[in-house]
Amino acid sequence: MVRFILRRAALGLLVALTVMTLAFMLTRLSGDLAISIAGPGATQEDIEIIRKAYGLDQPLYIQFASWISRALVGDLGNSYFFKDSVSNLIAARMPITMTLGLVGLGLALLVSIPLGTLAAMREGTWVDRAVTVVTMIGQATPSFWFGLILMITFGLTLGWLPISGTGSWQHFVMPGIVLAMTATPALTRLTRSGMIEAIASDYIRTARAKGLTRRSIIFKHALRNAAIPVVSIAAVQLGFMLGGSIVVETVFALHGVGFLAWESIAKNDFPVVQAVVLVLATIYICLTMLSDILNALLDPRIRST
Repeated sequence: MVRFILRRAALGLLVALTVMTLAFMLTRLSGDLAISIAGPGATQEDIEIIRKAYGLDQPLYIQFASWISRALVGDLGNSYFFKDSVSNLIAARMPITMTLGLVGLGLALLVSIPLGTLAAMREGTWVDRAVTVVTMIGQATPSFWFGLILMITFGLTLGWLPISGTGSWQHFVMPGIVLAMTATPALTRLTRSGMIEAIASDYIRTARAKGLTRRSIIFKHALRNAAIPVVSIAAVQLGFMLGGSIVVETVFALHGVGFLAWESIAKNDFPVVQAVVLVLATIYICLTMLSDILNALLDPRIRST
């Protein structure tokens, strides 16, 4: 088990290094930061002074090595536009993003497990096909469009929910629904396939032979085993949802890490963009490792892969 964890940790570090490299290179392709900081009325001399002050006159490999060395000790740099350390900016906004992600994941599990179970119990019937169609529509629907529809319907027309802000739990309802929609199709399909496999297994036939009720067989035996991979994959889905929160937070004006990333991209604030990408990627890597370890504990065969 220790070797399995070490292999996964080494792979995670390689992925993190790749993400850092891509984030650094892509931000440098978006434009000259010195010109953005100096403003439209700056002279070439002003631009050169700013470029030297922020170390932008150094070769890219030196800038990259400097960023990595500082990031390894927790120094993510300072924002050029927010005039604060990047670590403070992310720490202040991370609770909003984490709350949104957990709300979205909770709603996704609340919907996908019953839907997947219902589809498996009615395999091949119109119910099964209807669930499949619903999940396909959910997967194909753009998040920003669905968010705008919810805002118009429940925020502006009916006035039931606030359309922006983070003052109460009600502010997270519509964004949570939009975020849950991105994970519900995959979790529903996984629940359905797990339930179909469980229902066809020997221990379920034994339970039927013992005269157990259908309710007991489905919920006490089949669902308990079918839900194990769903719960482990939910950790991976949470990582996806945190990364996808950029669109949702922008639509609903939630000032979380995703909205911070959007603001920083618009202002060419390289340190913040790089740090947000790194932090979200690190969270996703850690959640993926947690899922792999949990699966390995539940199924020893995985440890040899």
